[in-house]
Parts: sequence; C-alpha cells; structure tokens
Amino acid sequence: MRGGARIENRSHWRDSALILLSARMNNHIPDHEAHSMKLAHINLVARDAQALAAFYIDVMKCELLRSPRTLSGEKVSRGNGLADSEILSIWLKFPGIEHPFLEIHQHKVIHPRERPRVNEPGFGHLSFEVHDLAQAISDIIQAGGSQIAGTTDFGTPGKPRLIVYLRDPEGNVLELEQSGSAQGLPQ
Repeated sequence: MRGGARIENRSHWRDSALILLSARMNNHIPDHEAHSMKLAHINLVARDAQALAAFYIDVMKCELLRSPRTLSGEKVSRGNGLADSEILSIWLKFPGIEHPFLEIHQHKVIHPRERPRVNEPGFGHLSFEVHDLAQAISDIIQAGGSQIAGTTDFGTPGKPRLIVYLRDPEGNVLELEQSGSAQGLPQ
C-alpha cells in the first residue's frame, strides 16, 4: 500500500503542478504571486536625463519603454525622503529583454559627486553582451564615453570571453562582453 500511496501523491502533485502551470499560462495567476521576488529595474541618476537616455538608445540599443514623465509632489518626496522632490523619469527597455528595465532619473536638485570608480562600494556597472566588441567600444567613445582599461579575456583557450570596462558620457561604468576571438581589438 505504501507504494500506491506514493504514486497517488505524485499524481496529485503532478495534477496540481499542471493546474498551476495552466493558470499561469492563461494569466490567471499574477506574476507577483508566482515569484516571491524579482528584479524590477535598474536606476541611474543623471545630470542630463535626456542626453543619457539618447546615449543608451543610440549606442547601447535600448528602446523607450514609455514617454518621459515628471514625478513630483508629496508622495514622491515621502518615498525618497527629499523635500520638494521633482524628477524627470525615463524608462528604457534593455535590448532583447522586457525586464528588468533601465530607469533614468534627473532630479531638479542634484547632489554632486565624483565619477564612480570600478572598486567603489555600491552600484558597480551595467554589463552588455555584444557581437562586435571593437565596434561597440568605438561607438561608446564617439558618443562621449571613455575606455577605462584594456580588453582582457576571462574565458578559456577554447572558449574566449572578452571583456572591457568603459564609461558612459556621465561617467557610469559599463562592462562589455563578447564571446569569440580578440582579432582587431585594442588592448
């Protein structure tokens, strides 16, 4: 009888899983109930949100997710702890994925800081996988970005994985990754 009980329990589990899967596929279970937590977006605070968004659209191939909006009022100030907060908010879709998205904010009042360093605690970098590393480096530099250091191979002899660190026009750190050979790349 024990063996039969196990089969019956497995059958019940399988049926429950199929019902859950069917409900999820038919949008009967909200996504937030199916997962306890997921990354929603990545936020960059910009000195010039429009210019930084243009860089991520033109060079990094992001797409506008919604029209730019100005966020202000008591709810915004209560949420971020800044009195009289006013923020230009631009949402961009990363290439090839729906979520997470890139949120670029420009606050009416900005607290200045120096350019972030690669080894500074906190937000480190955004990483993009590219097909043509040399072209991506050139595009970023031509658009006002800069290269931090040389290209290096983090892969294996049989499976190269090239990486390079750069900065966007506002100094945020970017990592570019490419699978394949290093021919034609600046060191």
